[in-house]
Amino acid sequence: MKHDELGDVYCSVARTWSVIGERWTMMILRECFRGERRYDHFRAKLGLGSNVLNDRLRLLTEAGVLERVPYQDNPPRHEYRLTTKGADLYPVLVALMNWGDTYQNDVPPVRLLHRECGHAAEPRMTCSHCDQPVAWRAMTAELQPEAW
Repeated sequence: MKHDELGDVYCSVARTWSVIGERWTMMILRECFRGERRYDHFRAKLGLGSNVLNDRLRLLTEAGVLERVPYQDNPPRHEYRLTTKGADLYPVLVALMNWGDTYQNDVPPVRLLHRECGHAAEPRMTCSHCDQPVAWRAMTAELQPEAW
């Protein structure tokens, strides 16, 4: 199966990967979560060629993850802002970062601080019903027959 066919598969992981699974996409989103919005800033921070950056920004905009908003008229310039759909990818980015900190780096390059209390944060996934941590072996998947 080719990457561009993933969006047609009836699977949440496949359809999500069709949007965020291209090389460089999560790095662009990382910069968005750091406050970057402008094309030139993405190019400078990531060192991407314009063809790759244009393609990824177009895909993220078409998918509703980013919104292209004008900020200057003469010459016309646009910036890319996270939509609600895009902001909802933050836990995905944090999970990837946490995995990288655990298995890829001797010393984590970034520490997340919780603005509200000022302490180092270690975000975790918990059950919305009982508030217990959620792990792979603590879960089961139930197919939704009405969706088929």
